[in-house]
Amino acid sequence: MRTLSAALLVPAALALIYFGGIAFALMSALLATVLLREWSVIVGAGGDLVAAPVAHVGVLAVLLLTYLGDAQTAFGILFVVALGLYLSGLARSHAPNRWLACGTLYAGATGIVLIVLRQGSEGALLILFLFLVVWVTDIVAYFVGRKVGGPKLWRRVSPKKTWSGALGGLGGALVVGAVTSGFSALAPAFAWILAAGVLSIYAQIGDLAESALKRRFGVKDSGTIIPGHGGVMDRIDGVVGAAVLGYLTALAIGGQLADPAAAFLNTQGL
Repeated sequence: MRTLSAALLVPAALALIYFGGIAFALMSALLATVLLREWSVIVGAGGDLVAAPVAHVGVLAVLLLTYLGDAQTAFGILFVVALGLYLSGLARSHAPNRWLACGTLYAGATGIVLIVLRQGSEGALLILFLFLVVWVTDIVAYFVGRKVGGPKLWRRVSPKKTWSGALGGLGGALVVGAVTSGFSALAPAFAWILAAGVLSIYAQIGDLAESALKRRFGVKDSGTIIPGHGGVMDRIDGVVGAAVLGYLTALAIGGQLADPAAAFLNTQGL
């Protein structure tokens, strides 16, 4: 079932990356909505008849703004919505609402970044690169970790992950960067390889962060929506980490809100 689900989902994801536009934006909105729903259930805020709908409407609104080309306002509104949810949790001494505020930022930022990256000047290439780095990191880390074993990466949060697997996944990502540089003149090979390494580390941070959240609330899987895989959060936690943290890093270096990743890769100083 796990293999069958992957065989259906991966080609669908690649097709949406290729076509872009409204199709990719809708996929991003769907992912963000499901992420927020799964997060809400995990932290115990899924049944809140006020906070949960506010969070979902807020996320969908900022994604619409992003698609229409106003990512800056979208980020501002997302922050305001999350702050409002957090303050309401404080006022009511209601911890789930405070956690829901974090989930709103988590889901909303993911959707915004995916849409912005795909709309950029090299959108399809950058999104494909992002996904390939995360997929290869995950796959190589799994097999190297099983084969080599050794010290645990963070035993309390994720007992099966090892340092050997993490380093193996990083090595696999560097290969993706090197191969990509042979097909694209957007940036020198060093920039592609560096970007792949950074994204691989961020992907593994995203994976560990989701594991820590589930461990905190005693949950094994974020959901059951994907047969054999669990929830959407279980499958794209690495994408979330790489996309959001990678976007912030590229924004800090490239300084272009609309297309930071392309600006980062075009930084010849690398």
